[in-house]
Amino acid sequence: MNIWQMNFWKVFLAGGPIMWPILISSIWALAIVIEKLWYLRKIKINSTYFLRNILEKLKQQRIKEAIYDCDKTLSPVGQILKAGILKHGKSRQDIKEAIEDASLYEIPILEKNLAVLATIAHISPLLGLLGTVTGMVSCFNAIQLKSTASHPVSPGDLAGGIWEALLTTVAGLVVAIPVFITYNYLVGRVNSMILEMEKAATELVNFLTE
Repeated sequence: MNIWQMNFWKVFLAGGPIMWPILISSIWALAIVIEKLWYLRKIKINSTYFLRNILEKLKQQRIKEAIYDCDKTLSPVGQILKAGILKHGKSRQDIKEAIEDASLYEIPILEKNLAVLATIAHISPLLGLLGTVTGMVSCFNAIQLKSTASHPVSPGDLAGGIWEALLTTVAGLVVAIPVFITYNYLVGRVNSMILEMEKAATELVNFLTE
C-alpha cells in the first residue's frame, strides 16, 4: 500500500507536530485563493467597452451619467475614471494627481493577501524541512537511548523518526507547489487589471485635456 492509499488521519499523525502548521497554512491558503478568485471575477469588466461608453457620454456633456456609471461598476477602473472625471475642467496635473490618489486606494485592495499567499508558498517547504530535522533528531535520540541501555538498535526503533521526516517533507511540498503556482496566476491577473486601469486613465486624461 502506498502513501496515497493510506488513511489520511493516520498519515497526518505519523508526520508529527509539524504537520499542524502545514495543515493550517494549507487551509489559510485555500481560503485566500477562493476569496481572491471570487473577488476578481466580481470586478471583471470589459474595460475597453466601458471606457468607450464613458468617453461617449463625456463628449455629449452627460457628466453626471458618466459618474453614475463609474459608481455603479464594481471594477477599480470605474473608480479611477470617476476620480479623473470629477476634476473635469481642471489642469492636466490636477486630473493626474486625482487619478493617482484613487490608485493608491484601489491597487492595495487588488493586491490584498497576495503577500500572505507568497509567504505560505515559501514557508511550507521550510516547515517540511523542519519536520525532517525533528524526525532525524528522534532517530538519533532512539539510537542514543538504545546504546545507553546496551540494547541493539532495530529498524523499528528508527522507523517512526524517518517516517516523520519524510512525511513532513512531502506535506510541505504538496502545499507549497500548488500555492506557488496559484500565487503567480493571481499576480498575473492583478497586474493585468492594473495595466487596464493605467491605459483607461491615460486615455481619460488625454481626452479631458485635449
